[in-house]
Amino acid sequence: MEIREIHRNDYTISTDKDKLDILSIHKFLANETDWANGIPINTLKTSIENSLNFGLYYQNEQIGFARIISDYSTIAYLGDVYILKEYRGKGLSNWLMNEIMGHPNLQGLRRWILLTNTAEWLYKKYGFTELPNPEFYLEKHNPNVYNRLEKTNADNG
Repeated sequence: MEIREIHRNDYTISTDKDKLDILSIHKFLANETDWANGIPINTLKTSIENSLNFGLYYQNEQIGFARIISDYSTIAYLGDVYILKEYRGKGLSNWLMNEIMGHPNLQGLRRWILLTNTAEWLYKKYGFTELPNPEFYLEKHNPNVYNRLEKTNADNG
């Protein structure tokens, strides 16, 4: 897939995996989020390797991130979206979402999925709505999987 890079003043959004600061992303996701709290770095690396990633940078320093899991024809899942606190309120989340939603490989999809308990106001601007029929939605959710992985790795190490 072609790498896209967009610049705005001292800010850049890039889909180049080689530019991602994995340690910075890991630090934020593992320590500052509810959804990926405690994620092992190898799990994060695998998730990045198998996703379309959007890195947000200020003067080449990673300040935000989002990733898409998709088949590029029918469905996409938007996840791990964040912007560091000190860079919020500058319109960067809107810019990042515009670039994600406008990506040429993500056009014409039947369904987008997003799970969030923050920033609903942002995602609603891009057409995300609450589930019209939540009774049709099923999931298998294991919120403690990263704790179990750490214990298993410690026991095997």
